[in-house]
Amino acid sequence: MRESWYAAVAVAAVCSAVGAGLLAQDLDDVAVTPAPTSAQPSSGRVAPGGTGRDVESGPFDRTVHSTAHPSSIWVVVNKANPIEPADFRPEVALVRGYQVAIAAAGPLERLLVDADRLGLGFKIASAFRSYDYQREVHAATVASRGRAAADRVSARAGHSEHQTGLAVDLVTPADPACDFEACFAETPGGRWLASEAWRYGFVVRYRPGSTAITGYSPEPWHLRYVGRGLAAELRRTGVGTLEEFFGVAGGDYRTG
Repeated sequence: MRESWYAAVAVAAVCSAVGAGLLAQDLDDVAVTPAPTSAQPSSGRVAPGGTGRDVESGPFDRTVHSTAHPSSIWVVVNKANPIEPADFRPEVALVRGYQVAIAAAGPLERLLVDADRLGLGFKIASAFRSYDYQREVHAATVASRGRAAADRVSARAGHSEHQTGLAVDLVTPADPACDFEACFAETPGGRWLASEAWRYGFVVRYRPGSTAITGYSPEPWHLRYVGRGLAAELRRTGVGTLEEFFGVAGGDYRTG
C-alpha cells in the first residue's frame, strides 16, 4: 500500500532496519523458511498453494479455501473484516530479504525473475508486517496526513493484508517517479503487472473504481497472492475484487 512510503518514517522512529528490509521486531517468533529458488516458467497446472485444480477445467469451486482463516490464500482482509486472532503471524520464507507467506514465496520469486529478464527491475518495498509494526505504520501516516486521509491509504492494525504475508508492494528504483503513485499503472512495470501477475497467482488488489468496495484508493503496485486458479478465474470473469467474487463485506470501518 501507499503506506509503505510512510512505513519508512515509522521504521526510523521505531527501530533500525536489519539486512534488506527485515525489521528486528518482525523476526520475533516467526518461522522462516528459505524461499524456493526455481525460476521455471509457470505451467497450466496450479502449484502447491494454489486451488488444487487445473486452472483450465471447471466449474470453479469457491469453497476450496476459507475466506476467513488468516492462513488461507483466499482470506479477505479489509476494514470490515479484521484478522483473527489479531496477533496472527504466518509461516514465512525469505524472498530477496523480505518475509513472505510460504505459499506466495515461490510464485513471487518466479515473477521477479521473469520481470528481471524483461528489464523491469522490480524491488520489494514491503511484504509481511506484524500487528505491532502495522500500528506504527498507520500512526506515522496519521501524523503525516491526518486520520481521514490516512485511512484511505493505510490500514489500521489488524486490518492489513500485509499481516497475512500474502501481500507485497513493488517499486522500480531505476524509475522511481511513480512509485506509490497512481501513475505507476502507466509505467512499463505497472502495465506488466496488470496483465501478467495473474499467471503467478497474484492480483492487483486495489483497482480504479473499487474504493467503495475495498475501502482503499487504487494501488497498482500492491499485489495480493490468491493462487493461480483464483487469479485466472477473476481474470476470466472480469470481477475486480475479492469482496465481490466471494460476497464478503467491504467498505469502511464499522466503527470510527
